[in-house]
Amino acid sequence: MNHDAKLQFYARVDEKAAELPWYVREYINKKQRTLSPATLLNYCHDFIIFFDWLVAEGYFKGSRRDVPLDVLETLTVQQIEDFLLFLQFRLDNAKLTINRKISALKSLFHYLQNVAETPDLKPYLYRNAMAKVEFNPVKEDQETIAQKMSGKILWDEEYEQFREFVASGYGELFKDNKKLFNFHQRNRERDTAIVSLILGSGLRLSEIVGLDIDDLDLVKYSARVIRKGNKEQYVFFSEQAMRDLQDYLAVRKTKYRLDDKIKALFVSSPIGPKGTTRRLTPRAIEKMVEKYAKAFGKPALSVHKLRHSFATRYHAENNDVPKLRRQLGHSSIQTTMIYTHLTNDELKKAVDKMDQ
Repeated sequence: MNHDAKLQFYARVDEKAAELPWYVREYINKKQRTLSPATLLNYCHDFIIFFDWLVAEGYFKGSRRDVPLDVLETLTVQQIEDFLLFLQFRLDNAKLTINRKISALKSLFHYLQNVAETPDLKPYLYRNAMAKVEFNPVKEDQETIAQKMSGKILWDEEYEQFREFVASGYGELFKDNKKLFNFHQRNRERDTAIVSLILGSGLRLSEIVGLDIDDLDLVKYSARVIRKGNKEQYVFFSEQAMRDLQDYLAVRKTKYRLDDKIKALFVSSPIGPKGTTRRLTPRAIEKMVEKYAKAFGKPALSVHKLRHSFATRYHAENNDVPKLRRQLGHSSIQTTMIYTHLTNDELKKAVDKMDQ
């Protein structure tokens, strides 16, 4: 992601932060040195939900942006537990999602109590109820996680079947629906390139979104990405992904009416009276994959499951966990080990078939 693209991403963070109290904006600004813009944007969304809940529950009569620090200081552990129940039963958040929101709030409250200082060197908060809140227990052994994942990813011939479906099958399926057919024809090279690149590299959604034209090395079949922790890395992709990227690049400029100033690799169709194009958002890519997955007959398939599909296939064909760990950008090798359980299960099924 080049400098201009980073500035645009941080502009979205600033836009959301502007909807929050001053001390949260200060926290977000401080964290820009250590957290990725994608993480900060997620934090902003989590904070907006929390402060909206405070106002809705009557803990402050006013706007979300004006919630004072003393409201946070007087919150009880039970009140925060009520918020977590709201997330679980009213918003239908999964335990892992709730844990992410707890983590964001713990980080904010820790900053307000232990890092931030008033002009007379006093903390913003003396009391921190979030420090007493525990995460949801969601620990599962790797075999259990692998079992849950196995039915939601692509196996064997499904890799190419799904890629072909995105490239042409979807259009054939909806050829009598002029709106869907025309939209597919306009974006099929782009959509195929995105799906093929994830299946051929295992890149994360945020890494796909952040790619610029200049990040691609079409000679070495690699892409420069910013991984978690703002670490730069060159990640290799497959020959099929290269071919699909070349097909997309051949039409990108004309189909999306781009000038040379737009460096984002994956862009949206021109919208509005001026035909404005912009970098595809994470949600736009998620919705695109969901659309194809549902029509393909595998609705549980998602961007992250495409990444899992790549990793499972890579391990099955190469059996090299350290290289897979680097390819995926995992900080811990234990995270990568889940794919050994997936492929071991497939081996067991193959052995069982011998007795049939």
